[in-house]
Amino acid sequence: MAEPTLETETLKLEMRGSAAIVTLARPKALNALTVDMRLGLSAHLWSFARDPQVYAVVMLSESPRAFSAGSDVREVIGHARTDLAAGRKTFADEYALNWQCECFSKPTVPLINGMVMGGGVGISQYGTHRVAGENYSFAMPETAIGLFPDIGAAHVLARLPGHVGQYLGLTGRSIGRADAYALGLVTHCINSEHFDAIIADLADTWPVDPALDNRHRDCGPGNLAPYRALIERCFSAGRVEEIVARLAAVTGEQQAWAQGVVADLTKRSPLALKITHRHIREAAALDLRQTLQQDYRIAAHILAANGDFYEGVRAAIVDKDGAPKWQPSRLEDVTDAMLDRYFVTLGDGELVLPTRENMQEARA
Repeated sequence: MAEPTLETETLKLEMRGSAAIVTLARPKALNALTVDMRLGLSAHLWSFARDPQVYAVVMLSESPRAFSAGSDVREVIGHARTDLAAGRKTFADEYALNWQCECFSKPTVPLINGMVMGGGVGISQYGTHRVAGENYSFAMPETAIGLFPDIGAAHVLARLPGHVGQYLGLTGRSIGRADAYALGLVTHCINSEHFDAIIADLADTWPVDPALDNRHRDCGPGNLAPYRALIERCFSAGRVEEIVARLAAVTGEQQAWAQGVVADLTKRSPLALKITHRHIREAAALDLRQTLQQDYRIAAHILAANGDFYEGVRAAIVDKDGAPKWQPSRLEDVTDAMLDRYFVTLGDGELVLPTRENMQEARA
């Protein structure tokens, strides 16, 4: 008998033995996640949680270039311009899905080859296992479009060693799988030629750990290794201006690298940089649920401000002129009072996520 298969235009679902396989199938858009894709994934995760025949969930991409390039921010902006509440709901639904992924009680195994960014990180980072293929690339590039690393990423970034999380969150730079493994962002490094064999093992209800451990290969120390001490020294600063000043003062053989980082930072939204820096620092004392709720608070204020996020999307995605006009245009002009407004409570409009215990009860 043929295994049951369910397909939509952008999200393909298949049951193979005891494995539920979710394939992101929007390759022309590098699997940028739409509202419908997120709602579909959420509905199926609830179904998988209740189905006794599902042992594990596998996520993978139909695109050779990307697992997912993030959320479809053009769609978010489109909703927010016509109906601010609808724009806010796109963020609320996304963060609820991130929390659902974290609370999902069965093994989840994203097989990630190609780039994974933003919203793509949000549906893969909270899996029990995270497999990096040979072309894996991780980035949270939101400051380049006037946003901040959301989807709970601040919780993850705040816990990376040596202030690497601040480096990744502020610069938006990408790292490969060797660095990601060294930092704990992925659990295994396995070339994509083995993905089918992994799926076959899980379909036969093989224990996940040996199925992955036996195929994992050491990828070395990573490209960031020579700069880890420098990153820690510079990105431990209490203000973004001081981070830039410390980088600018670097001399010797690491000067060119430090100057390149400064050049990247000067292209980012100054407001987004300061929001990101504060959010990551505060997230060190928050759990993931609290971080996602704070994500929503900040995102809601950003949508209402009609400022750098809209301009960043225009410059990068709509007009593609690569010349955003940030307001304010300089770091020193982003005051603490200005920054505080993005962290103020929304009152009755806050996102309230169920506790982990309530999520577990809801799946029953």
